[in-house]
Amino acid sequence: MNDASSSNRRPAAASRGRTRATGRVTLADVAALAGVSPITASRVVAGKTTVRQELAERVQAAVAQLGYRPDPSARALASAKSSHVVVLIPLLSNTLFTELLESVQNVMWDAGYPIFVGITQYQPAREAALLESYLSHRPAGLILTGFDRSEAQRRLIADSSTPCVHVMELSPDPALYCVGLSQREAAQTVAQHLLARGRRRIAFVGAQLDPRTLERAEGFRSVLSAAGCHDPRLEFLDDRPSSAALGAEAFRRLITAHPDLDGVFFCNDDLAHGALLEALRMGIPVPDRVSVVGFNDLPGNEQMLPALTSLRTPRREVGEAAARMLLQLIRGETVDTPVLDLGFELKIRASS
Repeated sequence: MNDASSSNRRPAAASRGRTRATGRVTLADVAALAGVSPITASRVVAGKTTVRQELAERVQAAVAQLGYRPDPSARALASAKSSHVVVLIPLLSNTLFTELLESVQNVMWDAGYPIFVGITQYQPAREAALLESYLSHRPAGLILTGFDRSEAQRRLIADSSTPCVHVMELSPDPALYCVGLSQREAAQTVAQHLLARGRRRIAFVGAQLDPRTLERAEGFRSVLSAAGCHDPRLEFLDDRPSSAALGAEAFRRLITAHPDLDGVFFCNDDLAHGALLEALRMGIPVPDRVSVVGFNDLPGNEQMLPALTSLRTPRREVGEAAARMLLQLIRGETVDTPVLDLGFELKIRASS
């Protein structure tokens, strides 16, 4: 059927919308209802932008009317790849990653790609095992958190020829597709804010000690060292998981050992929440005696007493942008900005 000549033809009836054998709506059914060729319908469903807008709109209307979903097995046979996308994140208990994951899911679902989620728990050996397992199923694409991988893992990803996008960190290498922010610059912004508030005895509290936390520590040190007030004794670094209880412990130990402490930068908001509660228990006024700043700006910060100043990371935006970038790679399209910096925002509230 010629698309141009078919524009004045009446679309096929919706009753033709399901095959007898399986009851599944096929791409041919969509094409018939839209009055276009199966090739044109395929291009629209695949997200190609080379189809005229009027034809694309007819195909999209037919997809909606028939409830068409791409056939995973057909797509896998055509591409020698599975139809799913793999997303590896450290934790599901951290709101940062659940928000990022929801954004990825929304974009991929609309494009017809279900996602498989792997939880690494910040354990390199677990991530290596998950990668090997998932890649054996030939996924259409990968979304990975950060760059902290062994050479063997990087080689495994490269040899699989699976499109891959990294999230929450940035790489100077344009061959590595990534969406995120500079963790170092974000921490520098927090340190500069505390200095601008007149603070000089400023502590850093880090937990989990994953690469992003360590980058924040480096950014913090660089600013305080330049200002001549970095004191390594005011760093509390603990590889235990981040929690409010650990934040309370860190605050209590720091303020007891260093009564002149006047500022604390916590690498996660749950740590800062614990510190604010501990300050209330100890009768230490925040921010009159000590300023407190968190990181990520997760829900609940405005409800703390006092409301918590925090560095907002754009995790939902990162998830959406990473998913769209991965779709471009899956479709063989050119990605204009392979290293996409979405920045950050310091949300200044009463705690600093």
